[in-house]
Amino acid sequence: MPPLGNTPQQGFEPRHIGTSPADQLAMLDTLDVDSLDTLIDTIVPATVRSDLLPDLPAAATEAEALAELRRLADQNTALRSMIGQGYHDTHTPAPILRHIIENPRWYTAYTPYQSEISQGRLEALLNFQTLVADLTALPVANASLLDEGTAAAEAMSLCVAHARGRKRRFLASDRCHPQTLNVLRTRCASMDVELKLVDPHNLAADVLAAAAGILVQRPDTFGRIDCFDDLCKLARDNDCLVVAACDPLSLTLLTPPGDWQGGGADIAIGSAQRLGVPMGFGGPHAAYFATRENFLRKIPGRIVGVSKDARGNRALRLTLQTREQHIRRDKATSNICTAQVLLAVVASMYAVYHGPQGLRQIATHTRSQAERLRSALNEAGVTTANGPIFDTMLATVDNADDSLRRAEEQGILLRRVDDTHVAITTDETTTDEDLGRLLAALGTNTRLPDTPELPAERTSDFLTHEVFNTHHSETRLLRYIDNLERKDLTLAQSMIPLGSCTMKLNAAAELAPISWPQWNGLHPFAPEKHTLGYQQLTEQLEKWLAELTGFAATSLQPNAGSQGEYAGLLAIKAYHADNGQAQRDVVLIPTSAHGTNPASAVIAGLRVVPVACNERGDVDLNDLRDKASLHADHLAALMITYPSTHGVFEPGVAEACATVHEFGGQVYMDGANLNAQVGLCRPGDYGADVVHLNLHKTFCIPHGGGGPGVGPIACASHLQPYLPGDPLDNDGRAVSAANFGSASILVIPWMYLRMMGLDGLRRATAAAILNANYMAKRLADHYPILYTGPSGRVAHEFILDCRPFEKSAGVTVEDIAKRLMDYGFHAPTMSWPVAGTLMVEPTESEDRAELDRFCDAMIQIRHEIDRIAQGELPRNHNPLKNAPHPADAVTANDWQHPYTREEAAYPLPWVRDRKFWPAIARTDNAFGDRNPACTCPSVEELA
Repeated sequence: MPPLGNTPQQGFEPRHIGTSPADQLAMLDTLDVDSLDTLIDTIVPATVRSDLLPDLPAAATEAEALAELRRLADQNTALRSMIGQGYHDTHTPAPILRHIIENPRWYTAYTPYQSEISQGRLEALLNFQTLVADLTALPVANASLLDEGTAAAEAMSLCVAHARGRKRRFLASDRCHPQTLNVLRTRCASMDVELKLVDPHNLAADVLAAAAGILVQRPDTFGRIDCFDDLCKLARDNDCLVVAACDPLSLTLLTPPGDWQGGGADIAIGSAQRLGVPMGFGGPHAAYFATRENFLRKIPGRIVGVSKDARGNRALRLTLQTREQHIRRDKATSNICTAQVLLAVVASMYAVYHGPQGLRQIATHTRSQAERLRSALNEAGVTTANGPIFDTMLATVDNADDSLRRAEEQGILLRRVDDTHVAITTDETTTDEDLGRLLAALGTNTRLPDTPELPAERTSDFLTHEVFNTHHSETRLLRYIDNLERKDLTLAQSMIPLGSCTMKLNAAAELAPISWPQWNGLHPFAPEKHTLGYQQLTEQLEKWLAELTGFAATSLQPNAGSQGEYAGLLAIKAYHADNGQAQRDVVLIPTSAHGTNPASAVIAGLRVVPVACNERGDVDLNDLRDKASLHADHLAALMITYPSTHGVFEPGVAEACATVHEFGGQVYMDGANLNAQVGLCRPGDYGADVVHLNLHKTFCIPHGGGGPGVGPIACASHLQPYLPGDPLDNDGRAVSAANFGSASILVIPWMYLRMMGLDGLRRATAAAILNANYMAKRLADHYPILYTGPSGRVAHEFILDCRPFEKSAGVTVEDIAKRLMDYGFHAPTMSWPVAGTLMVEPTESEDRAELDRFCDAMIQIRHEIDRIAQGELPRNHNPLKNAPHPADAVTANDWQHPYTREEAAYPLPWVRDRKFWPAIARTDNAFGDRNPACTCPSVEELA
């Protein structure tokens, strides 16, 4: 393997890989290894090494890759979209674009599990929950879901779970967005729930009584604003939950679903995309989910709650964390393990910036433009549907295709409904010039009337909270954003060594194109002739990912790792059914697997059978064979992570795959740890049939504080026919609302792969493995390394066993995690996959000095533990038990601790130069769960 230094300095690779050639030689010397090739040969089993090299283009420089991507972008045509159907053009305020979307202090953060160093993101997410709760008039909202289609599927799951097995039917209005209905079809089919499309205004009581819930849309996909008061009453009387899909902007003017007569809706879902988030050819966008308090503990995904810290100050945290899927596993009602945090933050800041009056003005403009256009069309003899509308109208034309063609000639895209109907949608960007060009395209020179008087429907106040009524000047917003970002630890401050999470460099050159309008300004259902650049980009990316994994095909549709798991299992399930073996419904899952694996299996309609791990942490091949044999007639698949979740290249993975194939099953591989394989081995070559790829890990899409993520799947040729289908096709194979999921951020992995090339990717993988083994070597004398491979080495991550310290010093793994904050570090993955441990993954992007700083911090913490064990410090009153130490605690007049302020705040000399102060003292998690509060207090409550 050529050393890093052979790459020209103007190339991207030495910018991405943090260790220099000299560093690598010194680190190899620490490991008593003579070369990087020798190290890799001793760690990666020969049985999984690939002889076939992936076919990737040679590495391009940053300038060359950006120029090439610009040429692709220029083949996209961002016309004025009036397609609607749940996707709308919007103005992203410049300060939000610059200070959040393009700011690494927002996009490089991890999920806010460590609340003391995540208060900024948590406050922004609490604002999002408050925004949703206020607009829907429902008291509880989560911190976002993936898109409107998956939010509808999650709502259906909640309804069915609430019915406790008594009802396995779900109703949906036939006037919901078609992509939502198709995602719902997929989920209902996998969960054995009957989906029935209905006219919600023509339902008998017995039909509702037999259903767990019903989904309605307001305004509906053709723009009609129906009244559902009678439906709500009839549904409530017949124990059927009402789910309302609502446009959030419309709720500033229309009666919110929680206030509908007849008891109102029980659940509200929708997309927050039009609140400042670009269309992006379908994503990423933040979906919302709100409900009543009695469903608080059944809400999918994450909820931010208000608690207090050890000093009695307000502390925000992810509340009710026992619902997280890695804990509930096959008992989970959802496999959602992420959110769309960055996009939810954008939507919440859009509301903060505009405030309630500003949102009403934007909604009023949108509705006024629609009404003016409708009046002008009617005057010209073009018939439009009667009844109240918000932004969309259904127009009757002589020839829909001809109308669409003439509108395109005027630079406008409309939605074709059928041969004689088109749907037209306005938004906040719609100008009088746009309407004039559209009228001309439809063959009329009718003048636009004056702004009409609009009916007032909503009477209840919303966004009365101080945060939505304060930051309306750009100066105020800038300072508010800056105040929040200073409370969060991100990759901008230090390494984030989270095992199985791969927090690597998110390069500026990779992210720059997401702001280009040719990528973020396209509607997902725009005609193909306007999206040629996207077609080429996705085809190239699919090919490269298939080559790297050794498979025949890739689907980019799944918009999270959990959705990739789900899609992969659905492909396996469909394959068996087509082969006349629909009875195959057993999935073997090692006990070490991430909790989304069994959760995804259950949601895919499969039964989970656990497989034991041996004393080395490997999958027990004997138990695997026994379980595969026992369930041979019903074996559908094995779900396996490689390298294992214990951070080891298991030598028996090929044998495990062969065993499952022997008994008729397929092998699904979780790609969470693919960063240790890229360029060295390919899952398709050693026995896997399908793998999901976390593009927000291995392929450099930033974590965004907990989202967006992208989880495409690659598969062998025999599974290719069962990849996710087009969301506009009624074939029940869509897993996301848009064909390419979170399409606009696919430019990031494209840039990464284009700039690295195969040799760069191989060296990056080797560097990640070297970094992990170097750190493990430095820490091995201070912390037990829980698992290693046959050579005594680890893969790209390793587990530190902290359990002995609880007995010797009363120190828990949480104490160590909190103490690391005083050193300026985010803790490694805590208590997973083994309770009481820390799983460390440095990635290839960190330099040796940063690796050493982290090791020095851990070694110093071990010295502190020893002082406690030896009685120099009290077991219940020491720097670890009291960690973290925020600035207000260290500078307080009262200091009654048996250690100095300097020991608390500056435990090592270099901390002074890069001190990061935790925003709060240790969070009281139990108090937050006992007293859940998930929205901001109103001005009246504050008073």
